[in-house]
Amino acid sequence: MIFLLFKQYPNVMLALGIIFTFAITVGGMVIFKDLLPADHGREFAVEGKLSKGKPQGAGVIFIPAFAIGALLFAPVTIEHSVYIVIVLIEMLTGYLDDRAEKPWGRLKKGLLDLFVALALAFTYVHYNGTTFGFGNYDFTITMPVWLFYILSVILVWASINVTNCADGVDGLSGTLVVITLISFYIADLTTEAYSQFVYIIMFFMIAILAYLWFNAGPSILLMGDAGSRAMGVFISIVALKSKFPFLYIPFAFVIILDGGLGLFKIFCIRVFKKNPMKKIRTPLHDHVRRNLDTGWSNGQVVMRFALLQMVISFAFIYLVLR
Repeated sequence: MIFLLFKQYPNVMLALGIIFTFAITVGGMVIFKDLLPADHGREFAVEGKLSKGKPQGAGVIFIPAFAIGALLFAPVTIEHSVYIVIVLIEMLTGYLDDRAEKPWGRLKKGLLDLFVALALAFTYVHYNGTTFGFGNYDFTITMPVWLFYILSVILVWASINVTNCADGVDGLSGTLVVITLISFYIADLTTEAYSQFVYIIMFFMIAILAYLWFNAGPSILLMGDAGSRAMGVFISIVALKSKFPFLYIPFAFVIILDGGLGLFKIFCIRVFKKNPMKKIRTPLHDHVRRNLDTGWSNGQVVMRFALLQMVISFAFIYLVLR
């Protein structure tokens, strides 16, 4: 890795890495976009047919670009390398689903997510233990390992699926994920939990920003499951490495609300045979575009959802700072 060769100039290496990661991501989008599978359009989504024919699965470009940039220009440890591999695995499963003629079933995806979650939990416990805190407050919790494994699987599954469900408006999912990651980045830098993993977060954000150059409405590229599932698992990794994973809820609140309501509705229908949200279209971004009397435009959805998330994040960052 280049960083080790010039580790006496860490800031220079990180600055060059940012430029390099952005450049290879943009270059990859330009060169390989025509090789991506075409989107089939979502029958029941608001304006879903407008996406039909656009290249999808761009996550297979910007996720490896992030990995290359981080491995070359960041102080990556063995633990960090394992996390990067886990993100790449989640990207690959999503891309294979993007290319499949028939979408993968929930059971198949669920089993793959379980494998990824267990591998992630094992790696984290091995290097960090199971003690968590609340920012700079003198309060910690040490969980039993078995409980940590259960909660981490829930965190990973939830993060992957709500992030995936929130992907439906040009620029929305990527923008919200960047805000979530910036929130953790700031919180990590200002607490005793600070570690070099924050540099990995930075490189991931840069890759998403490069993708958003092509995904800003009207988009010419879609991330597909290759991008959304990889982003979801990365957020769960960041939440764990922050040492206060409960901040996942406020820092990803809009993603959870947008994508999670649909999952909750499906759960109620299948388990209780009732729909408590008959008047709410899910994902929530479809509800505000179609069901509200005013009917938000795509640009309004992205801007207003982003503003709401920033307000919530800023408030909780100050709680963490004490």
